[in-house]
Amino acid sequence: MTFFTPQALPSSFRDPSGFLFRQEEKLYRAVHARYLPHYNKLMSSGLFDELVRKGWLIPHQETVPSFDFLNALLPAKLLIPEELPFISYPYEWCFSQMKEAALLTLNIQSTALQKGLWLKDASAYNIQFMGTKPILIDTLSFETIADKQPWPAYRQFCGHFLGPLLLMHYRDTRLITLLQTHLDGLPLNMVSRLLPLRSRFSFGTLLHLHLHAMSEKKLVGKVLAPTTHKKVERSALFGLTDSLKTLVHSLKPALTPSLWTDYQNSAPYTPMAKKQKKAVIEKWLQQKSPGRVWDLGANTGEYSRLAKQCNALSVISMDNDLASVEQSYRKMCGEQETTILPLFMDLSNPSPSLGFEHQERDSLMARGPADTVLALALIHHLSIVGNLPLEKTAAFLSRCVSKQLIIEFIPKNDPQIQEMLFCRQDVFTDYTERNFETAFKQHFQLADKITLPESLRSLYLFVKP
Repeated sequence: MTFFTPQALPSSFRDPSGFLFRQEEKLYRAVHARYLPHYNKLMSSGLFDELVRKGWLIPHQETVPSFDFLNALLPAKLLIPEELPFISYPYEWCFSQMKEAALLTLNIQSTALQKGLWLKDASAYNIQFMGTKPILIDTLSFETIADKQPWPAYRQFCGHFLGPLLLMHYRDTRLITLLQTHLDGLPLNMVSRLLPLRSRFSFGTLLHLHLHAMSEKKLVGKVLAPTTHKKVERSALFGLTDSLKTLVHSLKPALTPSLWTDYQNSAPYTPMAKKQKKAVIEKWLQQKSPGRVWDLGANTGEYSRLAKQCNALSVISMDNDLASVEQSYRKMCGEQETTILPLFMDLSNPSPSLGFEHQERDSLMARGPADTVLALALIHHLSIVGNLPLEKTAAFLSRCVSKQLIIEFIPKNDPQIQEMLFCRQDVFTDYTERNFETAFKQHFQLADKITLPESLRSLYLFVKP
């Protein structure tokens, strides 16, 4: 018999109901005894089966441990949840992803209320995406309804979902990045001050955000006993959820004008060059199984789709232009995409490790490496716009990939780079194809190179030694 003390994963150690841990490369969820009555209600009520059937909740299997626990961490139940290929975070989502995650949370709340339960947690971090489809991953988020008590997760829902959505609706979608510095949700009084005056003429926004923020301000420094709460009937809980749904449904993104959403049509490729580019990348992807793919600088996802067609296990389609990510996500939703996940990511400042001891939310690098990385029409943005040396970029990409890198080099006399340099001094003397090859050969072996016809651009296939 193996004896060990399980270590809770940093993303779950705060949960008093249970925790996630790994043993022999397998993911487990331990359920504490204090939570067992709520877990049993979740399972016996049929709520778990219904949510799993709808694809709203991650499935799991109960198991008996083949190892012993030595201390108070002895679980009342041990679960094996289904694992996802990639964990994303709310500050990496576009508006429509945040909106769909919010609506899923509210739909789950409505369904749970019908079974005599509610969500005790409404954290955006409890939602993940399987392709474009949001899914709740925290099985321990449910509790039996406390009689005539208010919804305990209402404030959390407003801070994690409603506040960011309202800022993205009334102000700018790029304000989603505020969640990177407010991991417990946006302060409602801050959101209230940032919203325009006209937002107060929306009854839902006035009620759930502005008046909610004012009520919190009045309660600062006060401690209220449970008996002082106004009694809340079950019908009011349904009404609150429906009111939030109506408000969220009404919101649309305040998209900033973008030069890049039509890049695939406006890029300086002749039809022959574009056709050849696609054929070469498809050939290289099919030579070996692409496995898990990161498409860096993916724009609206054209080559992410090509990777999927070449039997990629999963594709993370990243771009630093939120309008392009939004367009990509909407299109993939129409295709009911389950393999490709579009995300907002600035590669010159990728998502860092965050949270307590810098461990609760993983950096982009900690969530890799991918088997295959696509870096098409990207390197000149990092080098000339981001002012990153080629050696640094090569080292970064070598950490992102475990097998093969497909990368495009665009020389300085390319029309697009000339546009970039039109209003700035050309100090990028090291940005040459020779220096590019030298930098990347320090980390990769060159397997193939193709210069596109009727174009100044070249494609490279590098493999890890």
